[in-house]
Parts: sequence; C-alpha cells; structure tokens
Amino acid sequence: MSRSDELFAQAQQLIPGGVNSPVRACRSVGTSPLFIESAKDARLLTVDDEWLVDYVMSWGPMLLGHAHPSVTAAVVAAAGRGTSYGAPCTCEVDLARAVVDAVPSVEMVRMVNSGTEATMSALRLARAVTGRTKVVKFKGCYHGHSDPFLAEAGSGLATLSIPGTPGVPASTVADTLLAPYNDLEATAELFKASGEEIACVIVEPMAGNMGLILPEPGFLEGLRELCDKYESLLIFDEVITGFRLSFGGAQGRFGIVPDLTCLGKIIGGGLPVGAYGGKRKYMERISPCGDVYQAGTLSGNPLAMAAGLATLTALKSADYGALEARTKALADELAAILRGKGLPVTLHCIASAFTIFFTEGPVRNFDEAKKADTELYARYFAAMRKGGVNLAPSAFEVSFTSFAHSGEDFEITLEAARKAEL
Repeated sequence: MSRSDELFAQAQQLIPGGVNSPVRACRSVGTSPLFIESAKDARLLTVDDEWLVDYVMSWGPMLLGHAHPSVTAAVVAAAGRGTSYGAPCTCEVDLARAVVDAVPSVEMVRMVNSGTEATMSALRLARAVTGRTKVVKFKGCYHGHSDPFLAEAGSGLATLSIPGTPGVPASTVADTLLAPYNDLEATAELFKASGEEIACVIVEPMAGNMGLILPEPGFLEGLRELCDKYESLLIFDEVITGFRLSFGGAQGRFGIVPDLTCLGKIIGGGLPVGAYGGKRKYMERISPCGDVYQAGTLSGNPLAMAAGLATLTALKSADYGALEARTKALADELAAILRGKGLPVTLHCIASAFTIFFTEGPVRNFDEAKKADTELYARYFAAMRKGGVNLAPSAFEVSFTSFAHSGEDFEITLEAARKAEL
C-alpha cells in the first residue's frame, strides 16, 4: 500500500469522505487521491516521492507557479510579524489599491476569506441596493456553496430553482432563477416575467465549472443591456478568471464592465482569501460606511495580503501574451494526439486555461458539456497520472498553466498523452 493510500484510509476515519473538499476524493475518476508533500514551480511532490507536472494549480490561483520566490518571501516576512491581528494592517491597503488599479469595474473593494464569502456578500449588497430579492444565475455555473447558489434547473427555461443539496430549504432558493449559459433569449424571458423583482444577474464571464466554456459573441453584452434596462446589477464572478484571462480579468479582456466583481484566491497568492468590489456608490452601502452588514474576523489577514500583493506585483509585468501562445500550442498538440487515437475531442482554450471535452461538440452550455464521455476522461486521467501529469479529477474542470511551466513540463505532458492507452 502506498503512503497516500495509508493516509487516505486514516483520513476517512477522521474527515468526511477523507477529504476537506468533495472533488478531491477522486471518485468520479475511479481512483484515490494523492497526498502532496510539497510543490515547486509547475510540479507537485507526493508523499510517495513522485513528481507530477501540475495542471490543477490549486484549482487556478497559482498563476506564478508553486512556491514563487517573491510570494514565499513575502509570506515568511509577514509571518515573522504575526499571523493575525484582527485589526487593520498596511498591506491590506496596498493590496486594495492594487486591485482597484487593475480591475476596470472596481472603485472600492472589501476583502473576505473565500470566493464563497465574496459571492454571498455581493448578492446581499445587490439585494440591498435594488430592494429586490430575485437573482438570475446560469445552469452549470458555480458561485460557492452558500444556500442561494446551490440550485438546480427545472424542466423549463424560466423554472424556479429547487434545492441542490439536502439542508437547503426550498424557500431559500425560491428567488433563484436559472437559464442555460450562453442563452440570452432565455435570460430575457426571465426578465420579461420578473424584471421588476430581479436584483442581479451573477455570471462567470468565462464558465469554468462545467469545463471551460467561452461566452458567445453578444452574450455578456446582452446581460449588461438587460441589467441596464431593468435597473438590476450585473455581478461578474471572477474567482477563476480574475488576473488570469488578463491582468484586468475577464472584464478587462472582453471590455464589459459589471457593477460588482467577485475575486478569489489568486489575489492571495493561493492563500485563503477572496474579495468583492465595484462602483463606489454601491460599495459605500457596506458597513460600517453604510447599512449592509458583512464582517469577517480574519478578513485582511496579513499573510494573505502580503502574498497577494507580491503576486499582483509580479503579474503586473508578466508577459501574458507569451504564456497564452505557449498554452494554446500545448492544448492544440494534446488535442491532435487524442484525435489521432480516434477519440472525439472538442478543445476550448483561452489565455492560460483549457479544457478537452471528450465529445464532438459543440459545447456551449452545461447540458452540452454533460454529453462528454466521463468514463473516457477517467481513463485519460489515469493514463496521464501514470505518465507523471496531474489533471483535475473531474471531466468538468479546467486545466491551468502558469508562468512556471517549462518546455520540459510540456514535453512530459505530450509524451504521457502519446503513450496513453485509452
């Protein structure tokens, strides 16, 4: 038995499912998780002394790579000054300024501890600003595990949501309206029926939780127009896309300015952190400036703030264009290798992110993403792991590259794909 297997057996007696976040259990790919000893640049070292080229990158935030020297130095220095104050620190002001300067829509920002906190707080703010209760979200988009967002679509395009997990009362999600991603017509129908009650639309400007799905031309623009017409707020969930699609995030790349933006762990260099921000007139409603209460004892934690500032400082001068070109070349060659094996492949790629769907496509929304062959993905996952490559243990996730991925890392990846018996 491997050391990972031993640890997983112990963990299952102590932690629900043996993991602290469900997908890590690797059940959908028919295997057990690998326990990690350390990570450096684009590679992970398991407790069994095996190095793997990593394309999970802590589910996205490690854009600079693991253990980046400037980020590590910032965290070590901050830890030497104390790990938590429960009081303001200089670094949170500096990081807030860096976020405001970088993200087009953000005039003020509030630090929180996770992407889930960011989205739930942004929703509360939108409801307070508009005096309305309903929220439009898109099937297959994930906005954290707070109750209003754990909803499944019914059989109709304008169907009210039902609980997506036991423990969420139907009344909690009764105001959550669902439409298919990239379906502007269905969204317009929701507004036609309930526009005076809709506080906001929340959307991943590039879907990243049903695999990578790009917004079709006019989709984001149409959402902006609908929100303007009905005086609802547009919220971009940029927990995945923020500082990855461009230094200004998806909104900087696509040129669409939302009213509120949610950010995640990339602004903490991978440490537990999140943020929400937007137009000053909305953010000034947040307590203690205004009447909308939101708090967090560890918000603005000095370790996370220091790591985030070091990360954004490095990214500000990074060559995003070069990384995008390298990522596209890798993804194109991977897809060609798999197609050469006679497999159905649809490739989606943008910036430093890509997804290979094992289906002929097109893949424009969650229903089409679910047509992908998940059993084939499980075999692909296992073959790539055997070849020294770490992929997400789910067919509906995104592969991420980083500025630390080398030509050797990419060649190991391609060779693993060539040898894969699928």
